[in-house]
Amino acid sequence: MFNTPKEIAENYVAVGVAKTELPISKMLILGMFAGMFIALASLGQTFASASLTGSLSRYLSAFIFPVGLAMVLIAGGELFTGNCLIVISVLEKKVKTTAMLKNWLFVYIGNFIGSIFVAALFVYGGIGSFYDNGVAVAVINTAVTKTTLPFLDALFRGILCNFLVCIAVWMSYAAKDIAGKFLALFMPIWLFVMVAFEHSVANMYYITAGIFAAGNAHYRNAFIEVHGDPGLGLHSWGELWTVNLIPVTVGNIIGGAVFVGMAYWLVYLRDSRGSNAAIGENSNTRTNGANEK
Repeated sequence: MFNTPKEIAENYVAVGVAKTELPISKMLILGMFAGMFIALASLGQTFASASLTGSLSRYLSAFIFPVGLAMVLIAGGELFTGNCLIVISVLEKKVKTTAMLKNWLFVYIGNFIGSIFVAALFVYGGIGSFYDNGVAVAVINTAVTKTTLPFLDALFRGILCNFLVCIAVWMSYAAKDIAGKFLALFMPIWLFVMVAFEHSVANMYYITAGIFAAGNAHYRNAFIEVHGDPGLGLHSWGELWTVNLIPVTVGNIIGGAVFVGMAYWLVYLRDSRGSNAAIGENSNTRTNGANEK
């Protein structure tokens, strides 16, 4: 047995309320956990791409990444991209828009802190030296690729990415056990990684790790031997935001909040809310009539 889509929508209203009622300190801490989980899954993906070549590398990388969201949903964490679904609670008038935006802001900050923490440990812990510096080469190459995307490419890939991420979260709420949750979320996440969509929290790790790694002479020289000078995309922290994170984050909000959250609210909750109100009015009318008699 599993929860139907309508039951998922109804249950998520309370989930969104609980998320927005968290103290800021807990939003930050749980956001850090989620950022670390996604970063560690991204690191595992980088190892896969560095150890193999060709299409097999992409298949294995996509197979590893869903572990990150599984840790968020099962171990506990607050992930900005998944929290775009809080819009359901807003549309149900159980959460104020300002409360949702507050959650998004502090969870996003927590995600960034957790991501950059793992990125720093990756580089300064010498982990990039595996496979004859191949892991560092792979992460620098990923960062360069992401920071040289045209704005609209990053935006549209962000939309498609978080559509799938929120579908994965949505499907996980259908399951009533841990195994079911993991199986439900696995394929949508595998798909978005396989086709190279853009996830803002994953990119917090990928690009900062690439910047850190490019600052290491051994890693940078190893990259130049394979790909040439990285040049554009790793000059400043500002480009991390303007070239990638801003368009990807906006795309993630559109893909998750609009195309999943709002759409499912329209399908499963808007009419039922009106029906419930009408039922309540009819019930009150009958009660008042009985009292009058």
